[in-house]
Amino acid sequence: MRSIQRALLACALFASAAFAQDVAQPPAALILDGVPPVPAELAQKLEPYGDFHPHGLLSWHPTRREMLVSRRLTATAQVHRVSQPGAAPEPLTDFPDAVAGALYVPGSGDYFMFARAEGGNEVYRYFRMDVGSKDATPVSPEGERAENGAFSRAGDRFVYTTSPVDRKGGDRKARMDVHLVDPKKPEGDRVIAKLDGGGWSDFRFSEDGRQLVFVEYISINESHLWVMDPASGRMRRVTKPGGADPVAYGDPYFTQDGKALFATSDRGGEFRQLVLIPLAGGNERVLTGNLKFDVEGFEPSFDAGRIAFTTNENGSSVLRFLDLKTLRELPRPPLLQGVITALAWRRHSDEVGFTIRSAKSAGDVFSYDVKTNKATRWTNGNNRELNTSEFVEPRLARWKTFDGREISGFVYQPPAKFTGKRPVIVNIHGGPEAQARPGFIGRNNYFVNELGIAMIYPNVRGSSGFGKTFLKLDNGRKREDSVKDIGALLDWIKAQPDLDADRVNVIGGSYGGYMALACAVHFADRLAGVIDIVGISNFVTFLERTETYRRDLRRVEYGDERDPEMRKFLESISPLNHADRITKPLFVVQGRNDPRVPYTEAEQIVASLKQHGTPVWFMLAKDEGHGFAKKPNADYLFYSMVEFARQTMLK
Repeated sequence: MRSIQRALLACALFASAAFAQDVAQPPAALILDGVPPVPAELAQKLEPYGDFHPHGLLSWHPTRREMLVSRRLTATAQVHRVSQPGAAPEPLTDFPDAVAGALYVPGSGDYFMFARAEGGNEVYRYFRMDVGSKDATPVSPEGERAENGAFSRAGDRFVYTTSPVDRKGGDRKARMDVHLVDPKKPEGDRVIAKLDGGGWSDFRFSEDGRQLVFVEYISINESHLWVMDPASGRMRRVTKPGGADPVAYGDPYFTQDGKALFATSDRGGEFRQLVLIPLAGGNERVLTGNLKFDVEGFEPSFDAGRIAFTTNENGSSVLRFLDLKTLRELPRPPLLQGVITALAWRRHSDEVGFTIRSAKSAGDVFSYDVKTNKATRWTNGNNRELNTSEFVEPRLARWKTFDGREISGFVYQPPAKFTGKRPVIVNIHGGPEAQARPGFIGRNNYFVNELGIAMIYPNVRGSSGFGKTFLKLDNGRKREDSVKDIGALLDWIKAQPDLDADRVNVIGGSYGGYMALACAVHFADRLAGVIDIVGISNFVTFLERTETYRRDLRRVEYGDERDPEMRKFLESISPLNHADRITKPLFVVQGRNDPRVPYTEAEQIVASLKQHGTPVWFMLAKDEGHGFAKKPNADYLFYSMVEFARQTMLK
């Protein structure tokens, strides 16, 4: 009898082990509630689509033609050194959590500064890494959020800011301390100014190190420029108020003599232009007034005698140059189409570096020499198992919305091998002031190439890149007008002969997560399913619990929940308070350490949906914050997203 029992037990254990081999095992940090097992076969098919190594330019070496880049090492993005174009990136950091940025010290390049946080909590701390020994020494205080780091040109001083960490909610006032330190002597760190509010950024030294310029951010539509004497801490605002039409300034740099500023400004127009602002007084001079696009990034080089800048033209980036002597635009170089970020000049050269991402490239570092007109590719982050040249290029689609305005978005259409009307995933960006652009969609290429699902990335009202009037159209009590823009998109989908309006899912992250939940409320009869990633379910509880340094900045966009009438309005549009109208399957994803949208936003919508009997999957990562940064977590999330699509759209 016992031998029979042992045999049966052995068979049961064998069957259990075999079953375990047939499903993908989730990472230990993930807590799954209602999320079904993912077949191992599916995970294996998906693996190549998550195995890209996007690169991003971090810093040029001050004396050698080499650079620091960001690249995934194992699970997270780390700092690597690239000694020459095409050389294998050499890892310099290896931490469980991603490293945020890195800057070589000017002059010697003996060390670089980098920042990192833990578990997605965004409490960044600055460290000095000595290149020779690879020893990392903390520089900023422990337990405070450090950011905005910048070196003086001589490299003897490093400026940065800290903010206290406060997750207790309430209505505590945000503040930021400005620090000055020699990173080789962190014990000499001193606070040179204490600033009220949480929107101070973009600190930069003048060439002689005697002045600091920085931005006071009020909202996406309003910001001011300040100049400080770092020796005394005395500061003054140097930009004039915009009155009834607030002005947004950004990205300030001193001129070589320190008597004026280069910056971006939308004063008197719809788009951000490159301007010159005299510090002694007088009107700002517009340098790019002939361009009807946003100038979104720039950097001057007094060595090369040029300003490199990019314009956002229908979502793609155009690299341009301005002559510093004449302040006139020079012929622009022919470059690959894509989205350009991280402009940085190499010192004592005519070479500017940058990162390009496109539909066919996960992200790579290039440089351009303005004297030889030569472009150089430094890295290759593509996966050899997939031919990215076959990935679909998006097309720009436009549709009319409820008030007659034109809304646009990018459509990634499945290849011709898929016939008939194709199911659709609408992927809504966060921000809300961000912009969907024709960049690399990563793992989502699997939906398009392998499942024949069309992907649409809309830019509803409130998105950037379309002028400041468009940017304001969703503020305060206009919030649900952006949701109506998605309703108009669903109408557009129904009118397309190659798209299936009966099989549509909506995905959104952060503010896009709110949009996804709002779509689940308003368009339940028109959707097959919804995925909410780190999204807002109730604006009042979100504003009360988001990190202190962000709270007032978010109130400008969404409304002040302390005002009784506004509080009533915010409650009325919050998806949590209409959970009974959500009838289609919902997948909720959240990081436990999220300082922006607290995990309680996810927990409360899941609890309410369960109470109403709505099918809901819930995935909580104990070691993540505002999105999944660790590859094993991101991989398993995507496995589950594909399974969700299969169950809701492809049966």
